[in-house]
Order: sequence, then structure tokens, then C-alpha cells
Amino acid sequence: MTELQHRYINVNGRLMDLTQPRVMGILNVTPDSFYAESRMQTAEAVERQVLRLLEEGADIIDMGAYSSRPNADHVSAQEEMERLRRGLEVLRRVAPEAVVSVDTFRADVARMCVEEYGVAIINDIAAGEMDADMFPTVARLGVPYVMMHMQGTPQDMQLNPHYDNLLKEVMQYFADRVDRLRQMGVKDIVLDPGFGFGKTLDHNYELLSQMEELACFGLPLLVGISRKSMIYRLLGSTPQESLGGTTVLNTIALLKGAHILRVHDVKPAVEAVKIVEKMRQQQPRP
Repeated sequence: MTELQHRYINVNGRLMDLTQPRVMGILNVTPDSFYAESRMQTAEAVERQVLRLLEEGADIIDMGAYSSRPNADHVSAQEEMERLRRGLEVLRRVAPEAVVSVDTFRADVARMCVEEYGVAIINDIAAGEMDADMFPTVARLGVPYVMMHMQGTPQDMQLNPHYDNLLKEVMQYFADRVDRLRQMGVKDIVLDPGFGFGKTLDHNYELLSQMEELACFGLPLLVGISRKSMIYRLLGSTPQESLGGTTVLNTIALLKGAHILRVHDVKPAVEAVKIVEKMRQQQPRP
């Protein structure tokens, strides 16, 4: 079992200790996310979801307005901003103190969310590849930045993903981008291996099996496996039937060093964290 080293990120001027893993609850303000139950289209639905996520123990709420599922429809920057403004207005009214991240690959969208609504974290599935202004923008904003590994774009990432050496290529991808961000002065970087993004079923499980190797960067790891196809395709089920598989994989991810779990279902993830942490506490010390 991988023992977590001390990791901190600065969220709105306060240090968040990631030594005990945190749970990030998903709040989609989209009409087309792959898991239908996560789509929040009205102010009332957003309010209910915010309250539910916090009541179940979410440490962070991750709001997204651009579906990144394979073959998702393209959404303009203006539409993405309008969706996020509507959602963030509700979120800030209902839970003004909540730690909020925004799931976007666009620098202008990220800047709007941070400057107008106090969003604390930028969560970028493209690691700056889909907007050249993202890295400089994150550096200016001074907020923690989650960068994910993806081969291709959401529109074509699952057409024919191929790797000669999956772990080596993922690590090189991160090494190049971490170096660039450090040179720009970005202090708080979180790595997301990108399960389901430009990877086959076998690629996903190969990467999960070796995930502890990513600890060499000395950076927090975020894992987003919740109800993804690597579960329901393997088990012959559906996203709706994938909570059990999600909890199993979240537990494995924790044992392999995950600091943040990004999930649709907060309560089971919080329980997984508590169980794994209890086991860690009982480990004999050398």
C-alpha cells in the first residue's frame, strides 16, 4: 500500500492538506454528460446537487459546462461561460464558502470563473493543449491547476489510441508540462492520469496497475474513474449500474496513492477514504 506523503495546495489563501485524501464532487451543468443523472439543467437542480454533495462530505465541488465524453458536441466559449455563470450564481448563493473547481480547457473561461466567482482550482482535461493561453493564465491567476493526460481531443480520443510504452509516455507528457509550468511560476500542480481519455480498456487498467510510479513527481494525484466505461464495458453493464465498480476502483486508486477522488457519488467515496485511512493508521512503523 502506497503511503501518502504530505501534500498541500493553496485554495483561496488557505492550505488544503491532501495527506488525507479528499473527495471532489461532480456538478455538471451540461445537457449531454455521459452519466445522465449528473446533468443539472435548472437552478433548482443545481441547488439540490450542491447541498447533496456537501452533505455527503465533498471537500471540493467541480463544476463543468462542456461534456468531455467521446464524440461530445462542441460547445462555444460563450455558451460554456453562460452555463457556468448560471451554475456558479446558484452555488455561491447556496454555499458561499465551498471550495470550487471549474472543469474547463479554455483560458478565458477559467479567468472568468476565478475573477468573477472566486473559483479556487482550474481542472483542465487538455493540460494546456487545447488553449495556448491556459498556462500563462493559470500562472497569473495563482490558483492550483489540475492537468490531465489525454491523447487527442474529446472528439477523436477514442478512435485509435496507441502507445509504445504507456507509462513512459504518460510520465514524459507530465514531465514536459510540469517543467513549463514551473518556469512560469505555477506552484500548485495536480496530476490526473486521465482514465478513459485516449485509452483503451486495457490501457486504463495497465495505467491503474502502475499508478504509484507517478509519485516520482512529488505532486498530488487526482483520479476520475467514476462510472466510466472501463467499469461498465468490462462488466457488461451501464453507467447507472457502475457504482459498485466505481467504489472498487476508487479504493484501488487510494491504495496506489490518489490524493483526490473525482466522483459522482460522494458518500461511497468518503467511506472508501475513511476505510483506507484507518488501514494506513494500523500499518506497523519501521
